[in-house]
Amino acid sequence: MLKYIWMVTQDLFLTVTFATLIRAVLGRLYGGTGRRFDTIGIAVGVAASAVLAVVKNTTNLIISSHWNHYIYGSIMVLSLAFLVLTLVFGRKENRGALGVSGALLCATGAGLTAVWIFFKLPGVMAYPFNFNTMGNGYLSWYYFERLIGWLIALLMLVIYAQLLYACALQIKKYALLLSVLNIGLTANMAYCAGRFFVPWVNRAKWLNWPVRYTREEFGWIGDWMMFTAQQAQLFIWITAALVLALAVVFFAENTKVTERYDNPAQLRKLRARNRRHRRQAVAGAVFLVLAAVCIGPVQAYDTRVIELSAPETYTVEGDQILIPMEEVNDGHLHRFEYRTEKNIDVRWIVVKKPGSASFGVGLDACEVCGNAGYFERGGQVICKRCDVVMNINTIGFKGGCNPIPLAYTVRSGYLVFDLNDIRAGEKEFR
Repeated sequence: MLKYIWMVTQDLFLTVTFATLIRAVLGRLYGGTGRRFDTIGIAVGVAASAVLAVVKNTTNLIISSHWNHYIYGSIMVLSLAFLVLTLVFGRKENRGALGVSGALLCATGAGLTAVWIFFKLPGVMAYPFNFNTMGNGYLSWYYFERLIGWLIALLMLVIYAQLLYACALQIKKYALLLSVLNIGLTANMAYCAGRFFVPWVNRAKWLNWPVRYTREEFGWIGDWMMFTAQQAQLFIWITAALVLALAVVFFAENTKVTERYDNPAQLRKLRARNRRHRRQAVAGAVFLVLAAVCIGPVQAYDTRVIELSAPETYTVEGDQILIPMEEVNDGHLHRFEYRTEKNIDVRWIVVKKPGSASFGVGLDACEVCGNAGYFERGGQVICKRCDVVMNINTIGFKGGCNPIPLAYTVRSGYLVFDLNDIRAGEKEFR
């Protein structure tokens, strides 16, 4: 669940933010006409995203690195055009009739919205069709758990967009709104520039040119490519900081009544409006912080490196390994390791099944996730790679993300393992 909460939020945050701010700017410049242009851009972006999602997931016609090359270029061109047009024709709101310049500005804004949506939405649309359910199908808890995370992120972003739009549409300082949008677009144009050159470098590698990301071969372009690859989230934080500043100013604008009023009833109405605006600003900031938490701390927690517990000791007698049952009957996960003659460390786990005299025993690997291993969290056995909770009662049975079964016998208070069975597991740990 957590994986798809932060992934969807990270994928769509910039898209949602810029699409919302562009819509607000066009609406303030040209009213319903500007919003209609933007609605067309949104519809085109969503429709094209749906088509691309189907094509990418059902055919091999799309090479993502090549495709993204053109999308980065389109974002840069349209962002620059929108920036110039707003500085020339859109510096003041309510300019009246649309005209040729207004139509050009609205069309550019709608096109930029469509490209931003087309950039990230196809991948997000495809997530529900690619959830790793460990072979349990679409009607399993594994699927619905991931679907819930996907839906939570989308719902949060929809609410965030509505609150941001309310703030942007009603803020008195239109110049600040335009500055926030254009500074954000400029920062992300710089990011797109760094990613734009990556396919060229990759193509050079395919041709076996002596290419590396170094100053000697690409100068500042190589440095910037490396920077954008390593610091991609920085551009999200820049945009988030700009939006937070917008919310703070909108809140400050509505701390007191500055308009003229003729009677107490009008004053009460203005105060009620200010309270509503302050609540919108606070709620927008809260959802912005929630998005930042998902992209930052939640992602860091979900992708943290889990250290497997140290292997425990055992006794070797001839071709058998003996483990005292009294040392592994506490219901916790116990890990063991044997180094074979080929210097391969074969790991296996033992856990006492709840309410039973039997043990769950298997290699510290599975057919789905390989030899990532298992760890214990809150009394549950968890797959390190996919974070799926194992049913302890099914450990020892084949299938899904269960540990690969390992044969054992019980003799005189010991769990007994045949070294030949242990050696047979070498292929899982190479």
